[in-house]
Amino acid sequence: MLSEKFATALDLFKTKSPTLIGVDIASTSIKLIELSQTGKGTFRLERYAIEPLPKDTVTDGNIANLDQVSDALKRGWKRLGSRNRNIAMALPAAMVITKKIIVPSGQKEEELELTVEAEANQYIPFALDEVNLDFQTLGPAPNNPEEVEVLIAASRKEKVEDRVAIAEAAGLKPRVMDVESYATQEVFGLIAPSLPANGRDQNIALVDIGAHVTHFYVLRNNQFLFSRDQAFGGNQLTQDIQRAFNLSPEEAESAKKNQGLPENYDSDVLQPFMETLALEITRALQFFFTSTSHNQVDQVVLAGGCAALPGIDELVAKRAGVATVVANPFAAMQASDRIRPRQLAQDAPMLLIATGLALRSFE
Repeated sequence: MLSEKFATALDLFKTKSPTLIGVDIASTSIKLIELSQTGKGTFRLERYAIEPLPKDTVTDGNIANLDQVSDALKRGWKRLGSRNRNIAMALPAAMVITKKIIVPSGQKEEELELTVEAEANQYIPFALDEVNLDFQTLGPAPNNPEEVEVLIAASRKEKVEDRVAIAEAAGLKPRVMDVESYATQEVFGLIAPSLPANGRDQNIALVDIGAHVTHFYVLRNNQFLFSRDQAFGGNQLTQDIQRAFNLSPEEAESAKKNQGLPENYDSDVLQPFMETLALEITRALQFFFTSTSHNQVDQVVLAGGCAALPGIDELVAKRAGVATVVANPFAAMQASDRIRPRQLAQDAPMLLIATGLALRSFE
């Protein structure tokens, strides 16, 4: 790696022992996951925690208040109840420039670093001393066995350093800096076995509905065919509740989570929101069809907080005309006695990125 040239000791993609806690810093909460390995490719959920974040402390992945986020991370780690302080974190894909390149095989590490640096100069619109740069060899090039495919990833240093500072201020040790989309791709390997034919040779749309942004991916055999972000998320429902019942943002969010709303909430607010969400997903599917050579999606997998809305999977299936399920990366996983199964079933769709990051421990 280029660690001696670039300031941070973190390596994108690279896993360091010991076991890592996956930490997902989202816009409304921090999620933490700790797994253990029970066999080859099998895992056990040891513990998890979800810690709310104060409003507007994280916006579009940018951390506006480092102290508040660090305090929330410290609270989340204490709630987790683990002694492990080694964590894996991730940057939003929008903050990372990635590029696949083809280079001759058999290069020594030093030669490959120079090649990557030269290529990075062409694709990264910043001076190299302003970015954290890393690379990973993916394997033989598709059309030439004498070449290899290499993935380059770069991000502005301050984006990485903000997350490192938050972790260190919380008394934790950041060991890995990943990319959220790659963490999602990693955890999909736990979801695919629950799909028909284990999801093999199918186009699977994975829809991760965040508070402000919905991430829409299409994967085939666990490889990305397509990705797109849409400015729509669960915060829209909070705003709808505010308007309908004259509540503050905090009151609306609390009422939404605790089901403390009038009887007409379902018919007047929730159902229209779910229809709009189903429409947004249908539009994303159409955009995938019109912008690629593909004309079919075999399965929709819903993730994020809104995936837990009762009946949203049936509604999306009806509106999109595609079989739809709710993501649960823990469906075939053992869980420790401290985990409450009913609460985990509710929270599981929100824990994809944190789980993908925790899986980096076992590669």
